[in-house]
Amino acid sequence: MLSLDPLGPAWDCPLASKDLEEEEGPWGGGAGLPPPGCFSGSWRHDVGLDCKGSLEGAEARAWTVYHYSLLQSCLQQAGLPETQDRSQVPRTGCPGAEVTLCILGSPSTFLSVLLEGGVQSPGNMLLCLSPAWLMKVPAPGQPGESALLVSKAVSFYPGGLTFLDDFVPPRRATYFLAGLGLGPGRGREAAELARDLTCPTGASAELARLLEDRLLTRRLLAQQGGVAVPATLAFTYKPPALLRVGDASPGLRLVELSGKEGQETLVKEEVEAFLRSEALGDALQVAVKLSGWRWRGRQALRLYSRKELGTVVDMVLALLEKLEEEESVLVEAVCPPARLPFPGSPPPGPELAVRICAVVCRTQGDRPLLSKVVCSVGREDRPLRHQSSLPQTLEAALAAVLALEAGLSAEQRGGRRARTDFLGVDFALTVADRALTPVALELNGGLCLEACGALEGLWAAQRPQPAAREAAAAPLVETMLRRSAHCLMEGKQLLLIGAGGVSKKFVWEAARDYGLKLHLVESDPNHFASQLVQTFIHFDVTEHRRDEENARLLAELVRARGLQLDGCFSYWDDCLVLTALLCQELGLPCSPPAAMRLAKQKSCTQLHLLRCHGPPWPAPSLHAVPCCPLESEADVERAVHQVPLPGVMKLEFGAGAVGVRLVEDAPQCHEHFSRITRDLQGEADHPGIGLGWGNAMLLMEFIEGTEHDVDLVVYGGRLLAAFVSDNGPTRLPGFTETAACMPTGLAPEQEAQLVQAAFRCCLGCGLLDGVFNVELKLTRAGPKLIEINPRMGGFYLRDWILELYGVDLLLAAAMVACGLRPALPTHPRARGHLVGVMCLASQHLQALSSTASRETLQALHDQGLLRFNLLEEVLVPGEYEEPYCSVACAGPSLAEARLRLLGLCQGLGIDGPHYPVAHFLSHFK
Repeated sequence: MLSLDPLGPAWDCPLASKDLEEEEGPWGGGAGLPPPGCFSGSWRHDVGLDCKGSLEGAEARAWTVYHYSLLQSCLQQAGLPETQDRSQVPRTGCPGAEVTLCILGSPSTFLSVLLEGGVQSPGNMLLCLSPAWLMKVPAPGQPGESALLVSKAVSFYPGGLTFLDDFVPPRRATYFLAGLGLGPGRGREAAELARDLTCPTGASAELARLLEDRLLTRRLLAQQGGVAVPATLAFTYKPPALLRVGDASPGLRLVELSGKEGQETLVKEEVEAFLRSEALGDALQVAVKLSGWRWRGRQALRLYSRKELGTVVDMVLALLEKLEEEESVLVEAVCPPARLPFPGSPPPGPELAVRICAVVCRTQGDRPLLSKVVCSVGREDRPLRHQSSLPQTLEAALAAVLALEAGLSAEQRGGRRARTDFLGVDFALTVADRALTPVALELNGGLCLEACGALEGLWAAQRPQPAAREAAAAPLVETMLRRSAHCLMEGKQLLLIGAGGVSKKFVWEAARDYGLKLHLVESDPNHFASQLVQTFIHFDVTEHRRDEENARLLAELVRARGLQLDGCFSYWDDCLVLTALLCQELGLPCSPPAAMRLAKQKSCTQLHLLRCHGPPWPAPSLHAVPCCPLESEADVERAVHQVPLPGVMKLEFGAGAVGVRLVEDAPQCHEHFSRITRDLQGEADHPGIGLGWGNAMLLMEFIEGTEHDVDLVVYGGRLLAAFVSDNGPTRLPGFTETAACMPTGLAPEQEAQLVQAAFRCCLGCGLLDGVFNVELKLTRAGPKLIEINPRMGGFYLRDWILELYGVDLLLAAAMVACGLRPALPTHPRARGHLVGVMCLASQHLQALSSTASRETLQALHDQGLLRFNLLEEVLVPGEYEEPYCSVACAGPSLAEARLRLLGLCQGLGIDGPHYPVAHFLSHFK
């Protein structure tokens, strides 16, 4: 009784064609007026549901009113306030420059997505209650595609606040998700609106038609996902091409019919063999049903004993008359329920029937993520349907692989931007080989999402729940935001200052994937990236004492070449001030050059912040550390009497911890200053660490505590996102990084202290727009600043944040550079843990040349056994070295990731007496 269709009128015989041929109405219901709503509650009905410039007929208007009342009922049951009508004062905005997530569909189906969107992107999650609130307009320069404009919608905000809004001018959708259908009514209108859009769409009629075909999806799940499905015999008439290819699937028998008449003998032989086959296992009954888009939610079925051969054959033959091309008649096993006593019933009482549904969302890298599993429980003799049973939690492990869309053309998908971003998977819980086994029945979208949302509504109605109970829609909303960012940035023209080395190779692949048009300014005329950009400008940017003059010259070159730029940015330390000056010359968004200079010179950063006493409090001065700039031996002598020792000496404009050293007393200070002054005089001595600015140094107080990186995304002086990672102990007296983990293992209060300290220090220096990396130590007295890097984090940080949170710092930096607010979730959630170690040529030359060679590490990365980030091209030991590479392991917990990494390092020869990995990971317990 577990594989019954979730909805639809009952019918008792194949001749009841009236029920079968009923037209589909708006969003999947019957045609005509909406059903009478079971709405009880008081809310205002005199709201502005009419959309200016668009007229609705009486029937369409009735549906709009129905869905508005349904929304109010859903909000009321969730304990949320009534929607406020502010449509009399139209909202203005920045069309084409803001995230607009638009949903057209039933409020009850998408409520969990809408509420989560209101939290992650306030005011940008819009619900349209009528297709008349939307309009398609041809997209300039993109033949056959259209932009989708939103004139009216219900806007969602944190706390479940909703507002009925008009938009003048209309907002341009950056993501569209619709409840789809192919019949007359709003389902067909929604399907047409979703077709061939310039913005990403989370579903299309073409994809839904494929994914909601039971026969096709069961074969897909069995073949590619290794998922158990009910034993099924299918009679198909002119099957789709996707069913004609591939190997046979266990338990699925496909019989292709040449016609619908004269098939009595074939049908009888096939049905008889199927009913007697071992594939049915312990099933005592079979169900007969139609498969195909037309029959979704529009049929009931009869169950038959395996012994009723003649009756089953007659039913199949009767249904064959109803078939159209690419449709099927299915004879499937009815999965016997798990034999569990029904609570409160004396044996032998009714047995429990359990129906499980899971929501799987597409995440970063097109990977499926199981976001929620719920189950419905009832009596075996009272069939379970989605909307007639109460959802409950079910802790279970599930793996789902969906690979249908990869081989489809844009036309087959319903548009270049059409993808399936979430799926519902229905399971029955049965017994196979004396073990509880979930058997996949079908794929659907809205029903499973609605079931999960109903469960979350039960939690929310009681009291706030722990953060661990993440909304089922959270990964979907994150994907909507991510795809919106891609939509906003596609085709943007960006000037990039400085290409960087091998550690920045990801930039060029990402630019291609995002559709960015990069123009590069680079000192090396033979840089490999010169062939990967729209325009290459060879210009010496290494002499930073001439940055102001060079900014004017570069601005003239840009104008002479006629480049129409949307933004200009850099991720390369040496070029940050030059970039700010050039943006100023070209009138492009960027933090002020004075702020970049302040952050670039480490002693100036600290001394400036020491003077920032507030208000507001806590002031940045709380986090600054006493220091002295050093340009001569006399400066060193004066500094040792002003800065408490032991201290840390480092290059004023340095990077990568090159030349940073712990000094215990005055002689060590003089000795290290002399060594650096002798060995690192200019850019040629060690390219890429800031020597183009000179080799001045500073002495700062040594701070005890654990070291952490905080990567910030700041826009308009507001903190949009922060990612905290922990660093392991360094190999004193040096400070080259040894190990790291993400997300932080700190308590939430300590993490918040670090984030706020980093943010306040950036604001204190005038860094109001950009992606910044801030290094701090957490001491007994709170966070203390090491330094600010006014660009995205280096080494492995961009890769790790993208892997764990699905947030690309490169894309965020590019959006800020174009004057666009980055499309980020308000509270990004990590999908696991990463723990990594750095490999150094001086410590690992033998291993990196043999057991842990670049090729070996890359192969292990490709197999998913580790994450490998190459940081240097050449494996050459030296006194002033930077890490050669980072090797990390992932795990569901910090402890598991740490253990995996330790074992891997021991096996590869990275761990050893002179490089004790266990010690470097000791902070991560």
